[in-house]
Amino acid sequence: MSGTRVVVTGLGPVTTIGVGAADFHQAQLKGVSGVGPITRFDASGLSSRIAGEVELPAELAPSRREALAADRCTLLARAAATLALADSGLDLAAEAPERCGVVVGTGAGGLETWEANTRTLIASGPGRLGARFIPMAMSNAPAARIAVDLGLTGPCSAVSTACASGADALVAAYQMIVCGEADVVLAGGTEAAVNPLTVAGFARMGALSRRNDAPELASRPFAADRDGFVLAEGAAVLVLESAEHAAARGATVLAELRGYGRSCDAHHITAPHPEGAGARRALTNALRSAGLSPEDVSYVNAHGTGTQFNDAAEALALQAALGPAAGSVPVSATKSMTGHALGASGAIEAVACVQSLVHQVVPPTLNLDDPDPSVPLALVGADPQEVPVTAVLSNSFAFGGHNVVLAFTTV
Repeated sequence: MSGTRVVVTGLGPVTTIGVGAADFHQAQLKGVSGVGPITRFDASGLSSRIAGEVELPAELAPSRREALAADRCTLLARAAATLALADSGLDLAAEAPERCGVVVGTGAGGLETWEANTRTLIASGPGRLGARFIPMAMSNAPAARIAVDLGLTGPCSAVSTACASGADALVAAYQMIVCGEADVVLAGGTEAAVNPLTVAGFARMGALSRRNDAPELASRPFAADRDGFVLAEGAAVLVLESAEHAAARGATVLAELRGYGRSCDAHHITAPHPEGAGARRALTNALRSAGLSPEDVSYVNAHGTGTQFNDAAEALALQAALGPAAGSVPVSATKSMTGHALGASGAIEAVACVQSLVHQVVPPTLNLDDPDPSVPLALVGADPQEVPVTAVLSNSFAFGGHNVVLAFTTV
């Protein structure tokens, strides 16, 4: 089925700044920060005591029984799938379930479940472990739960490539549709990593911002005084369909997933290649896959974590891949608002990219009062930019050297 086009027909963001497509979009335009003091546990003994936390509205909140049977990362993914389906107008009762797939990426899966059961094992012994421990903790649980709940019997898989997982899941969904394995795929990412062990672990690496007294100022991608990323939780699911299937059901098409690029740094388990070589290859591959030139690109949603090394390497990669166009293509980092949701971030940012195409506006970057002078990009500051948007790139770069770039265009 070469030549099959893949389109986006539904968006389901569950983020620290907004839940649902409309709320998420409005929060971006307003430059809302979703970062605050950690409330999910007592963080007083940690060096970094801030994070991005999600508050599910009542209609999406799990029952007590559901919360006891699934990890938070699965519950966030399920909420995102519910929103995406509603946004798409897809009637699953009218679809062949074997032609509908699911792919959900996550960096680590059920972290809260792992931590809680580890504490139980140490304190009370193996006989007190939860009977649902393993199925709740496994990384494929979010994808499997969505498929079970919705009765989707097509291809169902999980992707785990650290902070590139959500974007990688969209690549997998794209491939399922192009090769004829599915007509519709619910794809995205989820992460619920705001727990003591994970926060302490990232802090021990020196990766987290310590602006505990000013949480809303802590996520500072590309700022000269950036001091690390802000951990966040969240999820996002997008409904992808073949263009033919979407047209047959009269769907509203939001954007086309035109292509993608992937690569590996093969350099270091956590540090990016200092010259951004792997990220550059992913960007170049995405342009080639999508049939775009650098001059065609209207906007880049940067990985933009706010760490010294990652932001610098990404800037070099963009300069090398875009050439002279790098000085004029608007670049922003929505992690400045949402925080860094690890394996969910690529999917959340894919939603932001699709919305930039739908609404013809580039989202802002918070806390960019003093941009790093060594990053000569056309960085978008605190105000969104209303500009013609026809083609966008979404960058996701991860520990392990995993690089994924998605290319979305108007239809």
